[in-house]
Amino acid sequence: MKPLSIATALAGIVSAVLAAEPRQSKDILPKDFKPPQVYKNANLVHIVSLEKNYAKEQINAVIENVSSEPQYEYYVPFTADQLSRVGGFEVKDRKDASAGKFVADVVDDVQYYRIRLPTPLEAGGQQTLGISFYYLRAYKALPALIDQTDEQYLSYDFSIYAPSAYPTLKQKTEVKAGSAKIPDYTKLAGTGDVPEYPQKQGTKLTYGPFDEKPAGAFSPATIRFEFTKPVIHISALERDIEVSHWGGNVAFEERYTIQHLGANLSTQFNRVKWAQSQFMNPNSHALKELRVPLQVGSDDAYFTDTIGNVSTSHFRSNKREAVLELKPRYPIFGGWKYPFTIGWNSNAANYLRRTATGGFVFRTPFLEGPKQAEGVEYEHIDLRVLLPEGAQNVKLLADIPESSIIEHTVGLHKTYLDTIGRTAVHIKARNLVDEFRDRELIITYDVSSSITLRKPFIVFASMLAVFTLAWAVGKIDVGFAKTKQA
Repeated sequence: MKPLSIATALAGIVSAVLAAEPRQSKDILPKDFKPPQVYKNANLVHIVSLEKNYAKEQINAVIENVSSEPQYEYYVPFTADQLSRVGGFEVKDRKDASAGKFVADVVDDVQYYRIRLPTPLEAGGQQTLGISFYYLRAYKALPALIDQTDEQYLSYDFSIYAPSAYPTLKQKTEVKAGSAKIPDYTKLAGTGDVPEYPQKQGTKLTYGPFDEKPAGAFSPATIRFEFTKPVIHISALERDIEVSHWGGNVAFEERYTIQHLGANLSTQFNRVKWAQSQFMNPNSHALKELRVPLQVGSDDAYFTDTIGNVSTSHFRSNKREAVLELKPRYPIFGGWKYPFTIGWNSNAANYLRRTATGGFVFRTPFLEGPKQAEGVEYEHIDLRVLLPEGAQNVKLLADIPESSIIEHTVGLHKTYLDTIGRTAVHIKARNLVDEFRDRELIITYDVSSSITLRKPFIVFASMLAVFTLAWAVGKIDVGFAKTKQA
């Protein structure tokens, strides 16, 4: 399909997805609300992945409508602490990819995520749900203080039984640790031919299968495992994108506040010991460098912090890739913070398309930023897109879980040489991880030819007025005339 056709089709989709008014992702129900017992989980597999510096949980459940009427709302419970840290909540039908869109939102005060099925589930009917979500600030370092050359261990608390507001007939839980070195984990008495749970195979622990459990069943468990990589947490990301039609350029700037949430140092940092250890290139829990893949064709990249330009970086751009490699001024250990800024330019043709109706479609990744083997988590994201002055009929589609979007607005932002101000799309999101870095933000808008020509006309008129004024002032005779003596 031609790019123009793709852009036109996307423009039609966008208008039905997100409106241009501010929004909130939360809904409110009575505090004593309890989900009606209209479902049972016929079979459930709970997968806990601890392979990155955030925890990913998946619940694959065969749900059955046990009521006498069609049902379309399914609830997943969380504790108050979990609800503040959970993000990236998504649902799909594991057996039917064409089942339609599942809508998941937060029900405030009662600590549930509500899933609306694409079509009501008939009485006695079954559907296979694939539910996935992430926990930020998921681990505790144990021990909390270590030497800069010691091994780092993390612990994670979870429930052996999957969180469920409904009874579950059969279930099991699989835990995938960040390494095979797992010195401590919760053990249970087994059943049948299995003397003890969990069964351990390399980095994987398997609890169950278990027989029927009631709604809200909870069995606390802890796992402690070695994690030789940094625990990267971005507490705040401010991402600015400026679209210029006249310059044919898209300018990006990202401001980060990064933290290491791993084990803190038990003694003062020793620069000499660190320099000596780097000759052997050992595994280290310190953050030494970040790698940021960019759009092919990006240029003019820069890397600064609170002191100024950071020269310990390398930008590589060619026809196949564009990569910005960042090395902070010092290694970042547990408990340390490092604020920095990166930016770059790119050709607008890589992001901007014109539609058959004369409008524009702007497509860009919602997140770019570092791509690390250990993963990156984002607590607060503040995204601002500055469109050309006079942009109207703005509509947008963010291909991330809607429950992660706190609000979005469309307003004005005044910069130099502006007359009425540039149209600004402002989106605030929270609790996302780098697995969403390839998801797109699509914005459609219209700009009339008269508005496009207004800025150069005003600049020309202003300069002409200045020169005319200077010429007029130059013609004024401010000298004193000599008086004639009689």
